[in-house]
Amino acid sequence: MARSSGGGGGSMAAIAIAHVDNEVRRVKVGVGVLVVRGSLVLVGRRRSSLGHGTYALPGGHLDFGESWEDCAIREVKEETGLSICNCTFAYVTNTIMMNDIRPSHYITIFMRSEISHPNDEPKNLEPEKCDGWEWIEWPHVPEPIFEPLETLIVSGFNIL
Repeated sequence: MARSSGGGGGSMAAIAIAHVDNEVRRVKVGVGVLVVRGSLVLVGRRRSSLGHGTYALPGGHLDFGESWEDCAIREVKEETGLSICNCTFAYVTNTIMMNDIRPSHYITIFMRSEISHPNDEPKNLEPEKCDGWEWIEWPHVPEPIFEPLETLIVSGFNIL
């Protein structure tokens, strides 16, 4: 069972899955970053337990007290070494991932950005978390796709 949407709204199903394996689960906030170069977007194949083997954007957890923009800038720098600019809100998803090894519920804030230095190329600075980075034509992300990103693609979001 997986439920994903671009909007809010609660349900009894969401309340029922708050306790999985006798462990209280918390909703987490992630920030995914659309690093855009023309009609291309930067994606990498995940190696973490959540969404292992799926293609995703650079990004990570929003830290306490951190703005969405600062989180996007920090995560892209940590993961790829790239500096980004023109970082703006793009979309939000509400995704309950029950089919993962460790079921989870994420609110993912997508930010759109550009590279500060257009000729720079990404480096894989966290090889334990990602197989590497590649530029792909939006929205043709290779499968399998990380669920929050898949929701963004299905929404018809246009990066231009």
